[in-house]
Amino acid sequence: MKLRTKYILFVTILHLLTLGLTFFIFNENRIFFIISETFIIISLVIAINLYGQLIRPIKMLLQGIEALKDRDFNVKFLPTGKHEVDQLINVYNKMIDELRTERTQQEEQHFFLEKLIYTSPTGIIILDYNDCIQQLNPKALLILGLDEKELTGNNINELQHPLFKQTKLLKAGDTITVKLSGITTYKLQKSHFIDRGFHRNFIMIEELTAEILAAEKNTYGKVIRMMAHEVNNTIGPVNSIIQSALKSGELWQHQADNQLNNALQVAFDRNQNLNHFMRNFADLVKLPEANKKQIDLNNLLSSVIELMQIKAQEGHIQLIFEPFAQPFYIMADVQQMEQALINIVKNAIESIGSNGVIEFVVDTHDRKLMIIDNGKGISNEQSMQLFTPFYSTKKDGQGIGLTLVREIMLNHSFEFSLKTIAERQTAFTISF
Repeated sequence: MKLRTKYILFVTILHLLTLGLTFFIFNENRIFFIISETFIIISLVIAINLYGQLIRPIKMLLQGIEALKDRDFNVKFLPTGKHEVDQLINVYNKMIDELRTERTQQEEQHFFLEKLIYTSPTGIIILDYNDCIQQLNPKALLILGLDEKELTGNNINELQHPLFKQTKLLKAGDTITVKLSGITTYKLQKSHFIDRGFHRNFIMIEELTAEILAAEKNTYGKVIRMMAHEVNNTIGPVNSIIQSALKSGELWQHQADNQLNNALQVAFDRNQNLNHFMRNFADLVKLPEANKKQIDLNNLLSSVIELMQIKAQEGHIQLIFEPFAQPFYIMADVQQMEQALINIVKNAIESIGSNGVIEFVVDTHDRKLMIIDNGKGISNEQSMQLFTPFYSTKKDGQGIGLTLVREIMLNHSFEFSLKTIAERQTAFTISF
């Protein structure tokens, strides 16, 4: 039963009881009966007035409660002039002001956080309580290369993307560095926050490729420059002395078999080879800015195939390319791109060994070039080390070829990858 109903019932019963008693007590004395009835009427009026004063604040509170239920923090009450009621109204109005201020601050913070997540250069994936993807920012979608509809609502442990496979190994607070396609490096970090008393995880994906490549180049650049300086300072004077000795006829007059002469010539040639070897390393450091011009990929590929045809024929390897009818223009440095493509084809020929095929496939729609060979392919372990300076799978390899290709591609801002796409089918892909 409501308080209002109880009060009305109590006042009604009380006055009816009092009215009945006065009737039986003063029914013979009209004056006392009239006076008593007057007091009852006055009491009833006072009760009604008190009812209004007591119930009005309750009604106002009920209106305030309804406003709070509707999350409307703009409803406030004016003072009534009654001390107790005005104190209640003052407390309510202060509470509403504080709630409205807190709500505004929360909305501003939420909007700021959403904006921060959306514009963050770090990929952010927010999970729900069951580790299903609830939200991704644009950077995460760009890194993953997938559509938001394909990911939202899916459990992260069931997705097959290489980065998601790595996140399965992470616990909240852990960080791991992952290298994909031999060059692209990411830092994965898993953390959590509290939402309504429960833990929810989120994952941050940060691309470290540019920083790592810059650090690598800076490090091996210093080493190569130091090595080149020392080797050149040694080889120059030594070769000068050897040449002077070889040109001096008096030294060889009493030598019948020319053994010493031949030995010096071998030493001179070896020094020249060492000098050439160091120049190859120095090319990695001294690679100039790409002098980009509009060139036809048809002509560039035809030139590279012509240069590599003899070496391919030695191993009975076919170079297959069907030039397209219309020119396909790219903006590139002809000399650098030619050198990069020669290195790619050379590696493909060495991977095949003998009796194989190298095919040049151009996708004009997506502006891509794929150089596909049917060599022995690339293992998972090798794919993690590809394009690492001085790493080579060949017994006598220097690890310069792919590193130079990497530098030329980065110099042109071309995306590239090298991976085995099927059994005995490896593709070097360049996106112009």
